[in-house]
Amino acid sequence: VFEGRDMGTGVFPDADIKFFLTASTDVRARRRYDEFIGQTNQSLDEVEQDIRRRDRNDSEREIAPLKPAKDAILVDSSNLTAEEVVQDIIANIKHRFGNF
Repeated sequence: VFEGRDMGTGVFPDADIKFFLTASTDVRARRRYDEFIGQTNQSLDEVEQDIRRRDRNDSEREIAPLKPAKDAILVDSSNLTAEEVVQDIIANIKHRFGNF
């Protein structure tokens, strides 16, 4: 298992199964803000602006732009807990490969 912004398209394009995890920008900003509360002076708005800037830069770069692989399974975690994301991924793997 690997994670990263270009794993499915650049590093492991021939992987048997790929997932592209996403969440709305506001949810990602809230999660990051909550994770680093007390460790930074950034406001929630500043965190969200940083995320939008990074996404734009990563999506528009020439080498290995941020995008899901054509055969990736999209998992939108905006309204899911971490455990629900794991369960969704496991269900997709079982569907594709059977029980393990």
